[in-house]
Amino acid sequence: MAERTKVVLDAMGGDHSPGEMVLGAVNAVKEKDNLFVYIVGPSDRIQAELDQYEYPKDQIEVVHAADEITCHDAPVQAIRGKKDSSMVVGLRMVREGKADGFVSAGNSGAVLVGGQVLVGKMKGIERAPLAPIVPTLKGVSLLVDCGANVDAKPSNLLQFAQMGSIYMENAMKIERPTVGILNIGAEEEKGNALVKEAYPLLKECKGINFIGSVEARDFIYGAADVVVTEAFAGNVMLKTIEGVASGLFKLIKNSITATPVSTIGAALVKPQLKNVAKIFDATEYGGAPLLGLNGLVVKIHGNASHKEVKNALFQVEMFRSQDINGKIKEQLLDTQKEA
Repeated sequence: MAERTKVVLDAMGGDHSPGEMVLGAVNAVKEKDNLFVYIVGPSDRIQAELDQYEYPKDQIEVVHAADEITCHDAPVQAIRGKKDSSMVVGLRMVREGKADGFVSAGNSGAVLVGGQVLVGKMKGIERAPLAPIVPTLKGVSLLVDCGANVDAKPSNLLQFAQMGSIYMENAMKIERPTVGILNIGAEEEKGNALVKEAYPLLKECKGINFIGSVEARDFIYGAADVVVTEAFAGNVMLKTIEGVASGLFKLIKNSITATPVSTIGAALVKPQLKNVAKIFDATEYGGAPLLGLNGLVVKIHGNASHKEVKNALFQVEMFRSQDINGKIKEQLLDTQKEA
């Protein structure tokens, strides 16, 4: 059997920790025998959850960490001060080479700080962006950055595009993925200073398939396979998409169950609505990876269910099996040599 992918799972910090975290790990190792999961957190609580399930015991190990970084903790101070927290212990395991990746539903800011400080960026990477895969009407698109770098520079967006292209080509098997830059119009001369300076860099880069500007309203239609932006705009757009989708599904549900007649009709369309909901369920693809680190760090939603946890663990396995980190290093080295 091939060498197992080793993943550290932060059992604490999420809304449903540690229960949903543990169940996600159990389901993951039941489906994949090439996966090994370290579950980090208070060992007594984690073991109590594990004792409820049957699973291959040689694929899960509990690593004790007494402390927890909460959503109320200041990220930098928490990473520096809570040395025995599940997050810091887990990130150190990746840095020390004991694991290939780290998954957490905890404090977003602490995950971002810890990933860049404890795991560290690859040589040549200026900034590590957060890059979720987002469902669209054409399939999926990668949004990069959506929360890590609100003060990005033009050269950062170029690297985001390069790393995003490699990720989509290998993770989603999209040949020469198209790359667009988030903008307020399609014309090249539009945009703020960052967009106007980054546009020509993207246009001139031979290693990516740049197609120009993408307006926010066109993202959901799959206007580009990779859409680059700085974290403020990216996060606003991502949360707007999530909010609108959630609101529309709620409105549809309320409308089709408003009267006895519409309720009958609802029963007829229920299977189709479930299919649509599944297509637009971003948790099917795992979490948002921090690209450009020495090891993979994946942030999942704070209210993540066991399904999202399981898919994030699978995401780390895929990332390693496709050697995406190695390919990012190789492309950046080639680009620097050509320059």
